[in-house]
Amino acid sequence: MRILILGGTSEARQLCKALVAQHAYHIIFSLAGVTHSALPVPTEMRIGGFGGVNGLVAYLETHRIEAVIDATHPFAAQMSRHASDATLRCRIPLLRFTRPAWEAPPGARWHFVSDIEQVPHALGQIPRRVFLTTGRKDLAPFMTTPHCYLLRSIDPPCLPLPPRTIVILARGPFALDDEIAIMRQHDIGCLVTKNAGSDATAAKLEAARQLGLDVVMVNRPSLPPARECTTIELQ
Repeated sequence: MRILILGGTSEARQLCKALVAQHAYHIIFSLAGVTHSALPVPTEMRIGGFGGVNGLVAYLETHRIEAVIDATHPFAAQMSRHASDATLRCRIPLLRFTRPAWEAPPGARWHFVSDIEQVPHALGQIPRRVFLTTGRKDLAPFMTTPHCYLLRSIDPPCLPLPPRTIVILARGPFALDDEIAIMRQHDIGCLVTKNAGSDATAAKLEAARQLGLDVVMVNRPSLPPARECTTIELQ
């Protein structure tokens, strides 16, 4: 069976390895190429976009793909929508891997916003020191704000950066003690993050709770209905 995995998460790589080990599938692992230092997988890999829904349909037909697994990041909404449309047109099954969303624990000070553009409003106009963990590409809403930012990214961020920004290049998972230490070192007053639901980056939320910090949480975008799973364990 020829399966296309749309990757971009650590779970996608784990799923790929698990399926390859079954010796019953031909796996093609696809990455958008957003992260330049992508980790390898033990199968055929392609990097780059498909050229919209029509391009993805052409790829599925040309490569005789029999099923698609959407294991992209929860905020890769455009790719997920394209996968839904393309698999419907090709009449092949689509399975979406969905991480369980983070939920605020007792004592946490979370403030939810619908999208990244709403974050500056939630931060207010009084200057704050903000730990920004929403990714290196979503910086436009912060360009004219009065805050100081600590930006963490796997790859160097796009330029220009918001004024008063310090950049840290790092890849998770991150330990709780390290997250507490970095927030104290930079005198962070607020954490901004997307509700990615990843265990590898969840420690920052507990660190913020223990330090009594505000958290601005960006809600996930809406996606078309699809058959979903929340675990990579094979039955």
